[in-house]
Amino acid sequence: MIVTALVLAPIFIGLALFALPKSADTLARRIACIVSALAFCLIALYPSAPDASIHWLARPFEANFHFGFGPISYWLVLLLAVATFSALQALRKPQARAFSAHLLVLQGAMSGVFLAKDLMLFALFWDLMLIPVFVIMVGNTLLGRGHGSAPWRYLIYNGVGGLALLLATAAFGVVNGSTDVIGNPDAHVTIGSVWGEWIFAGFALAFLIKTPVWPLHTWMPETYAELPPSAVAVVSAVQSKAGLYGFLVIATPFLSEQMHGAAPLMIVLGSIALLYGAFIALTQTDAKRIVAFSSLSHLGLILIAIFSFVPLATAGASVYMIAHGLFSAALFLVLGFIEEREETRDLRRLGGLGRQNPRLAGAFMLAALAALGLPGLAGFAGELLILNGVFSAGIVWAALLALMPIVLAAAYMLRAFQTIMNGPVSADVPERPDLTWCEGLALAPLVIGFVLLGINPHPVASFAVPSAVHAALEKGAEVVARAR
Repeated sequence: MIVTALVLAPIFIGLALFALPKSADTLARRIACIVSALAFCLIALYPSAPDASIHWLARPFEANFHFGFGPISYWLVLLLAVATFSALQALRKPQARAFSAHLLVLQGAMSGVFLAKDLMLFALFWDLMLIPVFVIMVGNTLLGRGHGSAPWRYLIYNGVGGLALLLATAAFGVVNGSTDVIGNPDAHVTIGSVWGEWIFAGFALAFLIKTPVWPLHTWMPETYAELPPSAVAVVSAVQSKAGLYGFLVIATPFLSEQMHGAAPLMIVLGSIALLYGAFIALTQTDAKRIVAFSSLSHLGLILIAIFSFVPLATAGASVYMIAHGLFSAALFLVLGFIEEREETRDLRRLGGLGRQNPRLAGAFMLAALAALGLPGLAGFAGELLILNGVFSAGIVWAALLALMPIVLAAAYMLRAFQTIMNGPVSADVPERPDLTWCEGLALAPLVIGFVLLGINPHPVASFAVPSAVHAALEKGAEVVARAR
């Protein structure tokens, strides 16, 4: 019952907010904040909540409305609740009623993706979570705050991925006889090599687009730049993890042979994303695009970790997924606060804000240090586990290559911080208000999260690898050992 409520309650309450008067922006935002806070409390208090399952289809294959926590999904829906609360708390814009409603629907849809135990349900919520983001982007464009091509590029790219996922899921169900398999240690999946190749191709296309990975990433910079800060904080923090989650809990246990066959290509794609994202971030003058391309680099590192098939690297990938969600959301919110004050995010027009805004500068500094991997913060913990795991897997070149973007992260993050907060400022710049208590309340859960995770990553690292995935990883390690 609890897991079903985490999916359906935000969707229905979000839709109900549209019935409020257009002037009820404050009321709608407060209701949405309460819903996201209650979701966090339910997840934190009931980590062992039982699954909820209702029979759905019998032909042409068995499918169920089956929701439940998994070791990885638990942390992702917890991250989702935190990111949504912070995004709503930071919301200070016209039409907050509609925006709050869209964010709640998005929270429910993404919860459906991570809590679905049935592949068909997973695929349906995968497509549903595109709608609120697309509508927000279209609304932003109509208000003259964006370009018309960005929403359609987002929809087309991710729509193609969603269609591939849906076809692959249907084929999986027909061949296996059931799609109710996610996280089920008793599921006996038998898929022939020919069907397995096509099914894996459909899954991989959807997962790589969503992550995103070069060269399927071109929708991402425009989307992150055009979305309002509160929306991009949630999309970057959680939605970008859906593809990586799919590789871990669907492809790894059920299509292990195909995963191992695709590993060399995936590691190369991850390495390209690592380098490409870092170098492009160095050249950007738009602060949001710097964080967007840095995300491309960080997510490429996680992809390498997943396809190394080493439990240590997989645990590191899980830690880094949560860490990236926390500090990327914090960075986008901080940049949104700066843009609201200065009406620009162009580094060439910003400078010296830290003198008048020490609290805002402190929040920016903490988020930037987490992103560049400062020891003691969550980014460092994830990177260290991944690099150790990838090195122990024998993929030495990838581990050494990953060191370069980690060094570059310090360059582009410190460049952005130094330029915006400590750079020269013209004498005629009016005084701006420092970080308000509402803005501080929005950032506090994210900052506390990546500090605590940096100090003690053990809860995520130890329990984020399901037994089925761990068994598949051990089997893969044995195969690699015999090959040597």
